[in-house]
Amino acid sequence: MFIAQLGIPILASAVLVFVASSVIHMVIKWHQSEYRGFPNEDAVRSAIRAGNAAPGQYFVPYCRDMKEMAAPEMQAKYVEGPLAFITLRSPGAPSMGRPLVLWFLYSVGIGVITAYVASKTLHADATFWQVCRVASVLPFLAYCGGSVQMGIWMGKPWANVARDIVDALIYGAITGATFAWLWH
Repeated sequence: MFIAQLGIPILASAVLVFVASSVIHMVIKWHQSEYRGFPNEDAVRSAIRAGNAAPGQYFVPYCRDMKEMAAPEMQAKYVEGPLAFITLRSPGAPSMGRPLVLWFLYSVGIGVITAYVASKTLHADATFWQVCRVASVLPFLAYCGGSVQMGIWMGKPWANVARDIVDALIYGAITGATFAWLWH
């Protein structure tokens, strides 16, 4: 029922978040400095290719369990470095089509959950600011939570996490304002 009633705010907020993220990434480009290349990129690529690793996530140095992690040899590897979390994707020319579709669907999913929570916690006659407050918090958490976890567990630089949090504030505000605008 809530999807039928709030379908327009769900889709409108997803479209507006999609546009805002496009502006952030393609016009403002404040995330461009987050990635760096290896000074010896060709050697690193050759070493990875020589290992014939399948697409997936890898940790260097790798150990199977806590017992192995405590071994002096493994501790020496940690001290010597480097420590890295590496994601390998399938070879081939990169395409933005699939990730953009998935990003839009993710935003729609956030809108659906936001609509559900808003429909269960707000009255039909709620004010703009009441709707905006409720409908912006959940999207904020959804858009930034993964980045914070990556900062905690995977060593994502905190400056990068901070930029993601700013993005999430923008996306949350857009979603909240869209729901509030189209609430009645």
